[in-house]
Amino acid sequence: MKYLVPLSAFVVLVVLLAFGLGNNPRLVPSPLLHKPAPAFIAPLLLEQGKVSSEQMLGKVWVLNVWASWCAGCLDEHAVLTQWVTEQQLPTLGLNYKDTHAKAEAWLKQWGNPYSVVALDPKGDIGLEWGVYGVPETFIIDQKGIIRYKHIGSLTEAVVREQLNPLIQQLRGQP
Repeated sequence: MKYLVPLSAFVVLVVLLAFGLGNNPRLVPSPLLHKPAPAFIAPLLLEQGKVSSEQMLGKVWVLNVWASWCAGCLDEHAVLTQWVTEQQLPTLGLNYKDTHAKAEAWLKQWGNPYSVVALDPKGDIGLEWGVYGVPETFIIDQKGIIRYKHIGSLTEAVVREQLNPLIQQLRGQP
């Protein structure tokens, strides 16, 4: 009887650890899924002016959150570039907690897959969108509803098995 409480606590701890280890850390549920995307107006990186999320209404579009200091962003760069080019997706790159000069140099060195690049130097927009880190990719439908969020680098398998079918489905909607 004297060992029953510690033994029970140990068993509960083992069950919780086993449950936690069995989960995919990239599958973080977002409270924003299937809800309107947070509105924003942000300065542009490569030209004068601003871009707003409202400008993207009526399109199936991608918001990719990236930074020059992010190793995963470079890992996904070729996959992202090929995907948005092949699908002809309007893609807004949100440069997150970065400097203007470093972001511009990074795009110059590696190439620019984005239709437009917005600056979020303090991470305020990212906070509104529930960004945990970079890279993160959101797919937004024509009505401005977030339909998908991917945390981490995009891979060819993710694009082929998850993103392309979703894009086709969303484009088929009125």
